[in-house]
Amino acid sequence: MPAQQKKIIFCVAGVLSFACALGTAAALGTQLWVTGTILCKTGALLVNATGQELDKFIGKIQYGLFYGERVRQCGLGGRPFQFSFFPDLLKIIPASIHVSVILFCAVLMVFALVAAGFFMFNAFGSPYETLHGPVGLYLWSFIACCCGCLIIVLFSSEVKIHHLSEKIANFKEGSFTFKTHSEQFANSFWIVLVCSLVHFLNALLIRFAGFEFPFSKAKDPGTTTGAADLMY
Repeated sequence: MPAQQKKIIFCVAGVLSFACALGTAAALGTQLWVTGTILCKTGALLVNATGQELDKFIGKIQYGLFYGERVRQCGLGGRPFQFSFFPDLLKIIPASIHVSVILFCAVLMVFALVAAGFFMFNAFGSPYETLHGPVGLYLWSFIACCCGCLIIVLFSSEVKIHHLSEKIANFKEGSFTFKTHSEQFANSFWIVLVCSLVHFLNALLIRFAGFEFPFSKAKDPGTTTGAADLMY
């Protein structure tokens, strides 16, 4: 592949990696990882609520990796409550998994920036054979992709297997019991997933930059024929 096309591919990959670093940083600081609704089970059972009556006992919840908000509904209107994971919820959540998710997010940002820098260096500089060349680009992209996948797996297990939403909903609730009515992953979660896919795509772009296409091959001057050949 001509050098100009390789530069374009490496520039595109570098921009994508940099965008992933910014996206992960933005996602890390928001509370839009999980959104859902919570049912005040105790209140609904007390009045034997059914059908549309249950709407008066369904509140809302949304949270990220550091903080969140829940609105409890127990028949007397919504009551918002702000909470923080550190240090409020450390005793009721799987702290090791939660901290691991945050650490992998930080590692993902670092290696996304590293990958972006090396992509740009390969596009405009003179790459070394290992760290700056294809081996290094594969390495940085692979590490970033693995970190993104680990974030998705660990956070999903924390929410679904360890019932994180219910634990948060029942935080500091003595007489009332809350149950998850619905929950779904929000924008920040999907941003991290897209970043993982982008780093996998970057690995394909590295391989794509190594292909030679027929239309990109230069013509051999020795095989050129023309009117001068016909003269002899």
